[in-house]
Amino acid sequence: MTAQFHEQLRYEGQDLSMCTTPLGDYFRLGGVSPGFEFTCTALWRGYVGSWEIVGERLYLVELTGTLENGDQASVATIFPDFPDRVFAHWYSGTIRIPRGKLLDYVHMGYASTYEKDLFIAFERGVIKSTRLTHNGIAGPNAAPAGTEVSAFTVFPREVKNPGAAP
Repeated sequence: MTAQFHEQLRYEGQDLSMCTTPLGDYFRLGGVSPGFEFTCTALWRGYVGSWEIVGERLYLVELTGTLENGDQASVATIFPDFPDRVFAHWYSGTIRIPRGKLLDYVHMGYASTYEKDLFIAFERGVIKSTRLTHNGIAGPNAAPAGTEVSAFTVFPREVKNPGAAP
């Protein structure tokens, strides 16, 4: 599997990348997935969620992706009663937030290693604890801090010509 695009998180005034997909837990617990189109190898889930933590609570605030029918996805696609943001009450688990420079790039999922990782543990969408780990110090020639996917393949969307014969 190719390294994956990160979800985004607004936390303590910072915009961060996270190596966790809390919406995936919603779908695994029985939430109905609208059927996302897979547009590239770096986005097998078909969407990117943007999240924020407010008052120790995790909220989904934006969702981008393309549905199998070609429509654009949004938070309202999955949660029509909460189109602007939804409290992630279904999420109990730990969010990993890589920090600092890249130590080891792994072209698979979220397996790359960074100088630090911030772990935020949740129970039913509420922060229970945080922990910072130090994984090492990058050398002088290391890439700058950040969480970029270095290579992926894009699948072009099939354009159908309504006037053409099948």
